[in-house]
Amino acid sequence: MAITKAGMYGLTLEKMLIDTAAQSMEAETHKELMVTDTYTHNYTTHDFRDDITNEVTGTGYTAGGVTVTATEITLASDVLTFDAADTVYTTVTVTSAMAGVFYFNVGTAATDQLVLLQDFVTAASSTAANFTIQHAATGLLTISFAP
Repeated sequence: MAITKAGMYGLTLEKMLIDTAAQSMEAETHKELMVTDTYTHNYTTHDFRDDITNEVTGTGYTAGGVTVTATEITLASDVLTFDAADTVYTTVTVTSAMAGVFYFNVGTAATDQLVLLQDFVTAASSTAANFTIQHAATGLLTISFAP
């Protein structure tokens, strides 16, 4: 099954809401890795990085991805927005990258909590160049909290 949509991993959201995630969305300990279209996402059951399969490989690409910086939560007009600086992989050669997987970098694949998947819609590649995941102008995640 191919990647069909962006989304948030539900088990991590649940842990955040019941205060067992022990992670701050604004902390600078987040990372983003890239996967191919052969990764089968499951927003209900996948919760840790060891659930991720088919991570991209290539020259200059480090397994586990790169650190995401400038994370920020804002509240305005009844909407919570979580955003960060665009994710940049410096001088990499990768092919068939289909999505970025954002996670809390706790320390190991068995403890790194998955947060969200960004679907690129079409596969992307880079040859010995910077690869940038440009986050939506509206943020990585928005939650409207007013009925």
